[in-house]
Amino acid sequence: MKSFRTQPANHFSLPRRIHRLGELAYNLWWTWNPDAQRLFSRIDHDFWERTYHNPVLFLRQIERAHLNAVAQDRGYLDFYDRTFRIFDQYINTKETWFMQNHPDQINRPIAYFSSEFGLHETLPIYAGGLGVLSGDHVKEASDLGLPFVAVGFLYTRGYFSQHITEDGWQEARFKRLHFEDMPVMPILDQDDKPLTVTVELPGRDVLARIWEIHVGRVPLYLLDTDVDGNSAADRELTARLYNSDLEARISQELILGIGGVRALRRLGYNPSVWHMNEGHSAFMGLERVREMVAADHAFEEAQAAVKASTIFTTHTPVPAGSDEFPLWLIDKYFANLWPELGLDRESFINLARRKMSWGETFSMPLLAFRFAERRNGVSELHGQVARKMWNFLWPDLREEDVPISYVTNGIHTGTWLARRLDHLFRRYLGRNWVSHLDDPDLWEDIDNIPDEELWAVRRHLKRKLVFYMRDRAREQWLSTSVHPVQVIASGVLLDPYALTIGFARRFATYKRASLILSDLERLLDLINRPNRPVQIIFAGKAHPDDHPGKMLIQEVYRAVKKAENGGRLVFLEDYDMNVARYLVQGVDVWLNTPRRPNEASGTSGEKAAINGVLNFSVLDGWWREGYNGLNGWAIGDDNDYEDHNYQDQLDIAHLYDVLEKEIIPLYYDRAENNLPREWISRMKIAIRTLSPQFSMRRMVKEYTEQLYLPAISE
Repeated sequence: MKSFRTQPANHFSLPRRIHRLGELAYNLWWTWNPDAQRLFSRIDHDFWERTYHNPVLFLRQIERAHLNAVAQDRGYLDFYDRTFRIFDQYINTKETWFMQNHPDQINRPIAYFSSEFGLHETLPIYAGGLGVLSGDHVKEASDLGLPFVAVGFLYTRGYFSQHITEDGWQEARFKRLHFEDMPVMPILDQDDKPLTVTVELPGRDVLARIWEIHVGRVPLYLLDTDVDGNSAADRELTARLYNSDLEARISQELILGIGGVRALRRLGYNPSVWHMNEGHSAFMGLERVREMVAADHAFEEAQAAVKASTIFTTHTPVPAGSDEFPLWLIDKYFANLWPELGLDRESFINLARRKMSWGETFSMPLLAFRFAERRNGVSELHGQVARKMWNFLWPDLREEDVPISYVTNGIHTGTWLARRLDHLFRRYLGRNWVSHLDDPDLWEDIDNIPDEELWAVRRHLKRKLVFYMRDRAREQWLSTSVHPVQVIASGVLLDPYALTIGFARRFATYKRASLILSDLERLLDLINRPNRPVQIIFAGKAHPDDHPGKMLIQEVYRAVKKAENGGRLVFLEDYDMNVARYLVQGVDVWLNTPRRPNEASGTSGEKAAINGVLNFSVLDGWWREGYNGLNGWAIGDDNDYEDHNYQDQLDIAHLYDVLEKEIIPLYYDRAENNLPREWISRMKIAIRTLSPQFSMRRMVKEYTEQLYLPAISE
């Protein structure tokens, strides 16, 4: 590693006895360790909430008197010392899963590229599921001790804040992020100047600054073009996620793929494995080939070597979801590169040429496939879809023999599990249960948890969700000009003990958010029945340029505003990781209604399941593998229909029937002590069967043993 250094933007003035809080603020280990978060919240809980759980901003602005008080509090100091012992042991231990099982590979780094990382609400540099998956992947790589390094973007305006108008229209509000208030650190060179790399764009060179985030043991390097020396336009290239302007988009992907490789080289890394999470970073293959061609290797030899060490994970089940660029744009941006590869224009275009009905494009996933020896989808069904979708790349193979495997997505348990459930699991599964959470045998002891204790925790989490929503509604009422009906639509009338269904995800049309509203009269009858009320909470964002998605939000919001629902339909605006935690921990049922087979995997239902929430979902993505008939409910059957209207009608009828005849009666069927014994039994089955199978721990182990290690050995 070269002699570069990181420099926290803030030098906190802390009492000596608790000075390590500043160190902890800059390591995101605290994001999945509740005791570490409580080190901050115990200083001043209200201020911790007002700073939106951001320890850097919290320590910058907290009054000194509060710090002095805890520095003299013996109970706090004991808690502080105990937490830092755990932190130090985590960071310094050599007894990780990877060291115990693959010690000979510990010096063979794995580089992981993604266009977004969802690590915490403090860092709004993610748009949705892909980013949260990337963040969870990095956290678990840290937990398992993989020799891992990750690369992405530090977006200067991040993803947008969502505001819903009185008429239900989504407004996107962007604000500039202040990196000095975030747990990110600039990397400085020997002259204490920001470390940069250069990427060639048409007619100019663009500088990208390198920042670092500590994610447990894993370094995450983020690129940012808002740098002195760049033009005003180029400084905006990393302002927003998924820019719809094609030139800005291809520039971003050049910076991620080519600039990301150069950043790792500049920092002294020579990864043995390169992992592309989606096709956004596929230009990395071109840069690595260019390096080898410059070292006198032939293009074909270089491509073969790059392929052997590269993994590509595709998340896209439909062609329309792929990044495709017109050929004129490729001519403009790559005319100077293909000679460096030893190629002419046609040979270069042929690396990713895609013939469509309306013309030819340069396909990013196709380029990724051509430069990756190992390729995978993100669920069993998605693997099948991907093999069919990309069969034309291997025309001599049968569809089932297309070399695209699958690793079903999982979730990082520590990030999403409620603290009180963790305490319950420690008592009945063992204090070290997290280290074995992917072992199905561990979860057999779930039945040892008394129904009364598990139900008490579930009721607490529901109350916590409802109180949180009421507080948000009150804040909205006090701070903005909103119509009273919008306050009601935000959940102030929710009952913390009524059956509560959650639907929260990106509002893309294929996810059919309004499916449950299809027969509104029947739905209103179901949710308003005396002594058996039902509540449905909607949340989610549409991409700012996705007008059909925004119209879907409007359709849902207009139903939410109807007086006839009695405040039992709710839309919670500005969905992010903080809101998601409350929802996946606090609802009773997690609803998911994608049109098969368009949900590549999905993970929100996995987050709900670990918290004892029962899934009610179409048999798509992960749920097709997880559903066993007792751990939740299915919507529809295990078939795909070309007639979407017919499929919708089947799913609508089945959804209402199961809700009316099975879910509602089961929840309200109470035994002694007002306990829904059968419901609790299903909760335990769900936790037992789904927690190990859909954990990020299982997922990263599979990536390691099925993809990373075979790539290292070649």
